[in-house]
Formats: sequence, C-alpha cells, structure tokens
Amino acid sequence: MSGNQNDVAVGEAEEPVIAGEGITVRFGGVTALRNVSISVPRASVVGLIGPNGAGKSTLLGVLSGLISPQQGRVYLCGEEVTSVPTYRRTLRGLSRTFQHPELFSGMSVREHLTVAWRARYDRSRSWRDFVLAGAWRRPPQQEDERVDSLMAALGIEDLANAAVSGMPLGRSRLVEIARALACSPKVVLLDEPLSGLNAAESEHLAETIHRLVQTEKVSFLLIDHDVDTVLARSANVVVLDFGEVIATGTPRQVWENPAVRAAYLGGETVVAGNENAL
Repeated sequence: MSGNQNDVAVGEAEEPVIAGEGITVRFGGVTALRNVSISVPRASVVGLIGPNGAGKSTLLGVLSGLISPQQGRVYLCGEEVTSVPTYRRTLRGLSRTFQHPELFSGMSVREHLTVAWRARYDRSRSWRDFVLAGAWRRPPQQEDERVDSLMAALGIEDLANAAVSGMPLGRSRLVEIARALACSPKVVLLDEPLSGLNAAESEHLAETIHRLVQTEKVSFLLIDHDVDTVLARSANVVVLDFGEVIATGTPRQVWENPAVRAAYLGGETVVAGNENAL
C-alpha cells in the first residue's frame, strides 16, 4: 500500500464540509452508534473502517438523513442539518452511494447521469422528462459536457447508451458513483464502492477519487473492506467497533494502534504481513 497523504494530519482548524457530533442511534434495545463524532474537511478523503456490524452504514444513514439519531447533531457546510430531509441535504451539496447499487433498470447510463444533473441544475426539465417525455432531445451543452466528462473519468463512456439492467456489479457501482458526482456535490459518502470491482477497476476508481479531490475540490467519506486502499487514499481514518470510535488519526497512527489491530485487523499476524505498506 502506497501513501499519498498518510503522514499529514487533517488540519483541525479547517471547517469540515460534513460532520457528526455525539451521534447515538438505537434500534429497539440495540445501540448501533454510541456518542460517535466524525468530520470530513474540504477537498479530502476520510476513511471509515471497522468490522461487519460496527455501525459504518448506520453512520452514513445519519449523515445523509435516512436515519434520525436519538442524540447528536449533523452539520453540512457549517450549517446544522440534523432534522433536514435527505433531498434538501442533496441540494446543499451532499451525495452518496449504497452497498447495493440503487439504479433504475429501464434507464441507460447516460440517462442516470442526466437525471442527477437536472435534479440539481434544471429541475423543471426533470419534471418534463418523466411526465411529458421527449425532453431528452437537444440537452444544453453544459449538461452534455458534464455527463461526458464523468463517464470518461469513471471509464464507462462505452456504456453510455446501455441499459443498466443485467450490468455486472462492478460496472453498476461505477455508474452509481458517476451519478453521485453528476450534481457537483461538495461531499460524497461512498459505501463499499470497491466491492465487486476487479483489481484494475479498483485501482482506476481509487485514482479517479484522488484526481477528483484535486480537480473539483470534492470530499469523500470512504467505507470499504479493502483496508489497504482505504489507508492508502485517506488523509484521516476513523475506526468503529461495536458502534463506538476506537481510533482516529492518520493512516499510520491507525495502523499502529493496538486496539485497531485487536478489534479489526486481526492482531499482530495480519499487521506483520503488511508492515511495509506504509
């Protein structure tokens, strides 16, 4: 695993693009998250790792507005949005993907990105797309350029007019990520984006994320079981276990944390096998 920003701690004074403070979520008698705090600075990648059932997807649900916490607050671009619905958070610059791609089987790849772009920049046209039909003709140049550039960035331009139904999981994930980026978000929450991708696709996506941070100043909160990639591509990492934060810091600090080794990385044996990764 090669590092890009691994030894540089995130600036504490910088206002985060999204943050959760003291988040607690209970489902019946089960506490899924307990007093969890996390922040993602502008133009950065923050990794979120932990064992299955640690609460990672629940935390993304809280940040995106799909889950209401019993305690704690959520901030987006400096404004509290704890009670703000998901669609309004999207208009304010939040986008996300899911563990299982949420795509519309009857639509092409280009149509997925076009709908996302119009939902942010031309909502009246989105209405005509679905109700009156025929609005796909003669799109504005800005829309076309954005959609084309994103398909090229994700390596799916050859699928522009292909229906997503029956598409391999790896390609479906790339379509979902491109759609998440089509509305020019300030922060994207990525839930297992590398799952189902082969080694070449994973590396291409990791490079694309790094490039987008540089060129578009977008931030990413990255969850994935590919720990090497998360650590290599993140400036800061948060580790959850049983719904609580057990470590946070640079990838090197997290990698060397005994609590992380014991709870998530499998102890000294796993870490020893990666001792040259950082």
